[in-house]
Amino acid sequence: MPKNNLWGLEYGFILASGSPQRRQLLEKAGFIPEEIITADIDETPFANELPARYVRRMAVQKARAVFKKHPQKCILAADTVIAVGKRIIRKANSEEEVQKNLSLLSGRRHRVITGFCVITPNSREIAKVVQTAVVLKRMDAVDMRAIIDSGEWKGVAGYRIEGVLSACVRKIIGSHPNIVGLPIFEVAQVLKGVLR
Repeated sequence: MPKNNLWGLEYGFILASGSPQRRQLLEKAGFIPEEIITADIDETPFANELPARYVRRMAVQKARAVFKKHPQKCILAADTVIAVGKRIIRKANSEEEVQKNLSLLSGRRHRVITGFCVITPNSREIAKVVQTAVVLKRMDAVDMRAIIDSGEWKGVAGYRIEGVLSACVRKIIGSHPNIVGLPIFEVAQVLKGVLR
């Protein structure tokens, strides 16, 4: 019996993601990966690719890449982006890019979109997309400086909802864990369905 005995699961799974936030969300909900293996794939969006299609494609490709090397295992992969309309907000690599992203998000409603894919040992693929709407206050220079100086934007797709930016969130419509990196309710339903 694997560690996932809280849910009476017969099998374990591999998490195809290096995100500590995803791992923590899963473990807090009682789903502990047997192993964590990151997928090395090209994550460049196609020309005019819509955000929801992009995250679904990324999740499926990540899951397939790991499944190819571990075909007897259940694989869970995911990808998250922030979208304003049809535009994907790319991960910032500098303070200037963070400033630009925050200016775009300031005072607007945007979506945090996560695609996830589970592949079972018998090659069944289950892929879903979950969207959460977030409304930020109109941020002034002090707000933006605090977020930039926190450094919480480093290594994440946009921002950390559980950090300094949370002081600027007016409204969340949908799954809060989805903003952190994984829509845990939807993922849990799939895992419980295929691992029992």
